[in-house]
Amino acid sequence: MKQKLIAAFMPLLVLVLVFSTFSANGVSANTGKENLELATLQGDFDLSSTKAVKVIVELQEQSIVEAKHNGKKQSKQNLKSARDKVKKEVSTRTSKSKVEREYDHVFSGFSLEIPANEIPSLLATPGVKAVYPNVEYTTTEVVSEEEFSPAMFDSAPFIGSNEAWDLGYTGAGVTVAIIDTGVDYTHPDLAPNFGEYLGWDFVDNDADPQETPRGDPRGAETTHGSHVAGTVAANGQIKGVAPDATLLAYRVLGPGGSGSTENVVAAIERAVLDGADVMNLSLGNSLNAPDWATSIALDQAMAEGVVAVTSNGNSGPNNWTVGSPGTSREAISVGATQLPYNVFTAATTSSDGVSYASSAVQGFPSEEELLALNGQDFELVDVGFGAPEEFAGKDLTGKIALISRGAGIPFVDKATEAKKAGAIGAILYNNVAGAMPLIPGMDVPTIMLSQADGEALKAKAADETVSFDIAFSERVGETMADFSSRGPVVDTWMIKPDVSAPGVNIVSTVPTFDPANPHGYGAKQGTSMASPHVAGAAAVILQANPDWGVYEVKSALMNTAEKMINPATGEEYAHNTQGAGSIRVVDALQAETLVNPGSYSFGVFDKKKGKQVERQQFEIQNLSKKAKKYNMEFVFKNEVGKHVKVTTSKNLKVNPGKTQKVNVNVQVDAAKLTPGYYEGHLVVSEGNTEIQVPTILFVGEPDYPRVTTVGFTALGGNNFEVYSYLPGGADEFEVWVYNENLTAYIGDALYDSKLGKGYNYHDWDGTLVDGTVLPAGKYRLAVYAKKGNLDRAVAATDVLEIK
Repeated sequence: MKQKLIAAFMPLLVLVLVFSTFSANGVSANTGKENLELATLQGDFDLSSTKAVKVIVELQEQSIVEAKHNGKKQSKQNLKSARDKVKKEVSTRTSKSKVEREYDHVFSGFSLEIPANEIPSLLATPGVKAVYPNVEYTTTEVVSEEEFSPAMFDSAPFIGSNEAWDLGYTGAGVTVAIIDTGVDYTHPDLAPNFGEYLGWDFVDNDADPQETPRGDPRGAETTHGSHVAGTVAANGQIKGVAPDATLLAYRVLGPGGSGSTENVVAAIERAVLDGADVMNLSLGNSLNAPDWATSIALDQAMAEGVVAVTSNGNSGPNNWTVGSPGTSREAISVGATQLPYNVFTAATTSSDGVSYASSAVQGFPSEEELLALNGQDFELVDVGFGAPEEFAGKDLTGKIALISRGAGIPFVDKATEAKKAGAIGAILYNNVAGAMPLIPGMDVPTIMLSQADGEALKAKAADETVSFDIAFSERVGETMADFSSRGPVVDTWMIKPDVSAPGVNIVSTVPTFDPANPHGYGAKQGTSMASPHVAGAAAVILQANPDWGVYEVKSALMNTAEKMINPATGEEYAHNTQGAGSIRVVDALQAETLVNPGSYSFGVFDKKKGKQVERQQFEIQNLSKKAKKYNMEFVFKNEVGKHVKVTTSKNLKVNPGKTQKVNVNVQVDAAKLTPGYYEGHLVVSEGNTEIQVPTILFVGEPDYPRVTTVGFTALGGNNFEVYSYLPGGADEFEVWVYNENLTAYIGDALYDSKLGKGYNYHDWDGTLVDGTVLPAGKYRLAVYAKKGNLDRAVAATDVLEIK
């Protein structure tokens, strides 16, 4: 399938390749008299297009915060003068351009609309440091209506919030910024947490950061930000992790829950200026890259003393799936867990003696109600898909509702309607092949069957009764959600997430958009739901320790997190799955020792001969009132321990209230190790206390995916723009065409080589490289990318239609 690209595509691709290559590396261009260093271009653009695009321009002049922490003086007026000078120069170098938002506090620059083919002129403008794409950010919520489970109010108590409240720590006096879709600040559970100043709406540019209402002509209503805010600080019928914290809302994601870099950066900057102590960003994209405008802004917010917490993304369970801003070097990135639950077995038998092998427990309101089904015979009532009208006129009192999956009705709504109709339980059978999910918290005990078993039972529902034999099977502890994105981060090779927290079926505050009953509660899941647990925990910790800095908060959460066991393997989850573990608020509050940073990546060791040495440093902080003596050792898994030598202090005395820096030398004989990445721990022990700091190192070229994001844009007719994101570039690149269901390979659409890292775009007219014109129909595209000895193919989510 390695075929040459047809000539018609070459001019555009050569142009894009040339510019993306030199701009991504800041290569100098020879002017004949001197070397002119071009600004860095992050992301790829169609530089032959005259279409207007929006970019984020970073200036060489340092932001106020960056300059402050570099020991330099900076003023808003000086920055404005430098920015105005660059803006004026840009206006003379471009045919048309429009400056939108301007930044100076945590990011130095502005957002700019400019024709794509004039970006090279922008890169050569004096004073411009870098240019970033204005990428789309969306909420990191998993939208799976069938799996909502509205009876779980356990997540805040599970991480220890109740115990923290008993100690007197509720987040009082701490301000948390919610950078999201807006917040329903009129909700009775949230209103007490807001003052006169609510925050800011960057979508509509006003002082009213309310959620997008139903009926907005620009797109769908939103509830996400209100849900996130409730997890942080609700204080009514439900309580968030920090119920007395003060909230500020910044609306950056508009109708439908999407927004752009320029508004996210603006909100980060304003939240810092407004005096936020903590900020939560339950949003992201699929870009595994650390150096983006949003990440820079978050890093500077942390430098300025604001604890920045962000979701890790919902593209798991594979490694390398973490997305920006979860890739930030400094912010606390959060993965999602599922709370512990009991698993029961269930046998279902009809009165004619037939047993149904697929029988399993799907969900239940309480174990007592589930086990109460044993030892009885129940009448069955077929209610179709379980819509409200299908229950009308049917007597289900003390009976079992027989319900089919489907019709767009969530599982839990089907169970709720059964309860309303008087049913004592439900049998929910599949309408397609395959398994259905377990859903704790359904309103009636619900047994699930396969499609075949369900249809067989339906055929005799009017004539037979059913009985159940339900028994406890096992207790499953806290587990990582499959959807939670995994690290590490490309280029920095950092472990991500930093920590994890509950993020599956979390109940919180939402607007209902019903004028008669406008305020309600709903369940959502995703790393969006995990992140505010950590933001709330940070608020509680800051109340208890008002003199702490951001890294003390981060280290306390990481050092005291509980390691989780993967039930499938019986071993701890990998570092890049769970981070340091699941947070425990009280343990973080009561920590007497902090190790910073809370995780380590020693980077890449690729020396072919001899031993490679890398030097790093960490800190041990003694928070107690007595001197402590610490022992330190590095423990690595598998074969790496035989060929790695770590030199550091074995015993270290740290006086009370003091911090001691510790130097570390890591020596690796890479030639004797299989290429890949290896995990270990820095173990710091003192008496009976042991802190395990996750560590990771790479041997040889890291096996990060060669392609992640894949999609296309219809340009009219049968012309399309195919785009993909290549984290490290590609030596070989192909676009393959499959049938709609990915069951048959049709042929190659494109072939290219030597592409730079970042986004790349190719125009395609529906013709294969061998000249075949695809007939009308629906197809699926996949991108194959190879660099070195590693390759990967990823299919686009959407179906492409040729007409």
